[in-house]
Amino acid sequence: MSPMPPQSCDTFVVLPDKTKGGAVIFGKNSDRPSGEVQEVVYEPAADHPDGAQVQCTYIQIPQVAHTHAVILSKPAWMWGAEMGANEKGVVVGNEAVWTNALDGSDEKEERLLGMDMVRLSLERSSSASEAVDVLVALLETHGQGGPCSDTDPDLLYHNSFLVADHTEAWVLETAGQLWVAQKISEGYRNISNCLSIGSEFDKSSSNIRDVAKEKGWWDGAGDFNFTKALSSGADTRRKKCGEKLLHDLTKDGAFSLHSMLTVLRDEASGICMGNDGDFVTTGSQVSVLTPPGGSAGPSCHWFTGTPDPQRSVFKPFVFTPNARISPFIKSPAIENDPAKKTPRFERAVDRSHVLYRRQQAALKAAAAETVTTLRQLEEQCIEETLNTLGSLEPGSLSELDDLFKDCVDSELKFYK
Repeated sequence: MSPMPPQSCDTFVVLPDKTKGGAVIFGKNSDRPSGEVQEVVYEPAADHPDGAQVQCTYIQIPQVAHTHAVILSKPAWMWGAEMGANEKGVVVGNEAVWTNALDGSDEKEERLLGMDMVRLSLERSSSASEAVDVLVALLETHGQGGPCSDTDPDLLYHNSFLVADHTEAWVLETAGQLWVAQKISEGYRNISNCLSIGSEFDKSSSNIRDVAKEKGWWDGAGDFNFTKALSSGADTRRKKCGEKLLHDLTKDGAFSLHSMLTVLRDEASGICMGNDGDFVTTGSQVSVLTPPGGSAGPSCHWFTGTPDPQRSVFKPFVFTPNARISPFIKSPAIENDPAKKTPRFERAVDRSHVLYRRQQAALKAAAAETVTTLRQLEEQCIEETLNTLGSLEPGSLSELDDLFKDCVDSELKFYK
């Protein structure tokens, strides 16, 4: 079994019975190695010819006939994404988990990363349940494996996923090619860097009990408990802190966008990781998934694209027929990129995009003053965006084509 690196990442969802206006609200902090840059990218829907292949981070796999438009927050060095959304109203985020199926060697074989599966499931699904089916098919067909960092070849792990649409959510937890999935229809749910599904699940790999007995992870007595059988031991403190935050903030049944921002910015729990550790929160996402045709308008997805949500601005994105995002939040292409060579890990590469550089410089110069102004900028953006979405006339989505781009530009003007 490979050693467990620093704990990182938390993903949350609150269902309509607990939210203001009956939306599903999703949020994730992506905690990654310090210095890794996260970019926000938009890929429009596309049709693909028969026999086409798609190049993922390490391997090629067959492409599907059609891929949906997606907005992704992703480490700049890899093809896959830590989190994102698609035009059908599906959102997905993943977590690193360490399991008894990790042996420290098999995982080094380059297969699909969990982040590749996040992106592929968003490109290929129209609902949360379909996204789970896509993830499972990818796992069983191609497997998961390969270093999860471009600077540390020993960062190896399995994955759990939180998937949602505007009606329901699913938790999918994996150990090698074994998996279990649990449907969430009400209340709230969060996942962290630990297995959390016990003996109650809705779907599983067909051979999971036989393999668990064969490997000695389960004695075959009583109900099969995935976490007890497959967990190699994990710190559950952040998971419990996240549950308490969700419990407290949903008591009045009016959980909102602001409530999720409060969760993601909680530093005492370790959910929000600043810039001073080996692992930091390199990017964050909040999605408010509204019922189609409702008075709240279309679903809206908020991304930082910069480290530390406590010191970042969440910027809104809405899927429109001609959506555009700023080039200043996308990392530059690297000539002779070592992440695309074999062997890899030759040297550190500066992948910082313009927004990343400007934010980091401003925080170093005057952190307290910068954060105060950023929060005012964000609150103004939230108020204006929610008002616009709620009053949007049918057929006028094109008014929001440049929404995300304009917000990035506004933030950049502040840093000058």
